[in-house]
Amino acid sequence: MKVAVLGGTGDFGLALAKRLVAVGDDVTIGSRDAARAREAAGRVGAGGATNEEVVEAADLVVLAVKADAALATASALSVSIGERPVLSVASELRFTKSGVLPRDDDRSLAERTQHLLRGPVVAGLHSLSASNLAGDDAPEQDALVCGDDDEAKTLALELAAKVVAGRALDAGPLASARALEGLTAIVVNLNRRYKAHAGVRITGVG
Repeated sequence: MKVAVLGGTGDFGLALAKRLVAVGDDVTIGSRDAARAREAAGRVGAGGATNEEVVEAADLVVLAVKADAALATASALSVSIGERPVLSVASELRFTKSGVLPRDDDRSLAERTQHLLRGPVVAGLHSLSASNLAGDDAPEQDALVCGDDDEAKTLALELAAKVVAGRALDAGPLASARALEGLTAIVVNLNRRYKAHAGVRITGVG
């Protein structure tokens, strides 16, 4: 699979790219700065170029920029992305004195991203942390993916299955991204309280 990782110079994107390169995928890291992309890509054995360049050859585009830049990035690259499927992995969080909370919005970040793009958007990997992905071994966790387009979801599930030692599971329509993005807040709260590297395992699914 040819995967373009936008935001691949950040912790999560770089860890994801490293994991995908290790299993033999053709991975290219994108950035607004081509030199920065190439430098980061060289650390994990991926290719690197500008965001516009990497999406043009991709089978799947992973939108791994920080949440506060996701919509602007999707909008700026809408023409270059065209009808290619996009996997949204970010969650908008609110950091308060009482803990980390999901953003107070009726729609998920993935749903709002879909509004900006012609091609299908799927959402997933929200319970995975950069530190767990960056380890020597795939994390013993399940990965959840949701979306409305079956072909795009199949690609995202294929990708997800390569980066975890658990299972890649279909969590339903894109509207389920509201719950998946909120799950990130729960994982972060658990990690903070128990000084852990929490993840998710789903029981009772054959």
